[in-house]
Amino acid sequence: MFVDKVSVELKAGDGGNGAMSFRHEKFIDRGGPDGGDGGKGGDIIVVASNSQNTLAKFRFQKEIVANSGKAGSKRRKAGRSGSDLEVALPVGTIVTDEKDKVLADLTHEGQKILVARGGRGGFGNAHFKSSVRQAPRFAEKGDPGDQMLVTLELKMIADVGLVGLPNAGKSTLIASVSNARPEIANYPFTTLIPNLGVVDIYESSVLFADIPGLIRGASLGKGLGDEFLRHVERTKVLIHLVDANSEDIETDYNTVRDELSAYRVDLSKKPFIVALNKIDSLSKEEVAKKLKVMKKLVGKQAKVIQISALSKLNLKELLDEVQVQITALAKESVPEDEPEDNGVFRITLDESEKPWNIEKSGKNFLITGKKIEGFARRTDFENEEAIGRLKNIMRKIGIMHELSRMNAPAGCKIFFGEKKDKYIEY
Repeated sequence: MFVDKVSVELKAGDGGNGAMSFRHEKFIDRGGPDGGDGGKGGDIIVVASNSQNTLAKFRFQKEIVANSGKAGSKRRKAGRSGSDLEVALPVGTIVTDEKDKVLADLTHEGQKILVARGGRGGFGNAHFKSSVRQAPRFAEKGDPGDQMLVTLELKMIADVGLVGLPNAGKSTLIASVSNARPEIANYPFTTLIPNLGVVDIYESSVLFADIPGLIRGASLGKGLGDEFLRHVERTKVLIHLVDANSEDIETDYNTVRDELSAYRVDLSKKPFIVALNKIDSLSKEEVAKKLKVMKKLVGKQAKVIQISALSKLNLKELLDEVQVQITALAKESVPEDEPEDNGVFRITLDESEKPWNIEKSGKNFLITGKKIEGFARRTDFENEEAIGRLKNIMRKIGIMHELSRMNAPAGCKIFFGEKKDKYIEY
């Protein structure tokens, strides 16, 4: 089954908790803290693969979960980190979050992008030993891994897209010029899924995509067009097939152009070639008449070529024009950025973001900010020493001073993060 759009839940691994432990050995009185750190949670990394051509396996697999890190233990033993989870997706897949922010755009084989980061492991109490705190009786909790609902959307990457009304001859054309073998029949909507075919033009190979037929209103969801217009987005050149047997080739042409233009991305601006197809079924006089109409309609926007996909008439002329346009576009292309971190792109934080913010809510206060919320998540709020450490951090980064300036009353609650599930008393 061909599936090109699914929603899945990503859950990166949680970080392991740090251990709170003290050395207990014979003949050693009051051994020092020896609690080890928790292991890091596993990341979720998407990998572009040419061996995948559909998102069907995610139709029922609605959750992708990476391994969590293990807790630390005594004798300063660190917990094992959770293994990273690599998820193979077809080349051409875009991963977006609930706000339509693009997290990954897989454009070439082997490309790796980190989309959900595993939680940091909590520090064990051995980490907090110092000259003034020789017996810390607290440890950090592990950070939770990223959790999000994402949309996987496959947009095939092809050099040439074949567009036209149903039964215009797109499948016949791709079968005639490539090794693709789509279903071909003399009725509309024979093609229900996009078909790909490799076409050899001189010394280069060009990838063609046969897009299921468009109808009026396809860009708004009618017929099959809305589901498959996304596959036209990545093509470099379009071949617009028009059935020469149609009684109104002007309307046929304009219908498809209008739908390309009305799509969420204006696809009508792509370079294109018009192929007047099935000319072998008409007399020379009828072909000449329709060719004249089509050239007048298209004007200087594109070249019009008369062909017969079935009898392979004038296909060399069509492919030559395809090669000319692709070569011209290649000279204008901009080189891609080099990958970071051994080929894995990583999500980075916005450096311009304020480190923390305080909002008054009645008698209480809400503190937000990635860094301070992270400290709060890793704090054991049932341990007085751990709370004391959090307050000390707040003092060092200026939060306590700001609360004093805002006349925070003694005993008021200070919440951390929008969930308001963790708080301390001022």
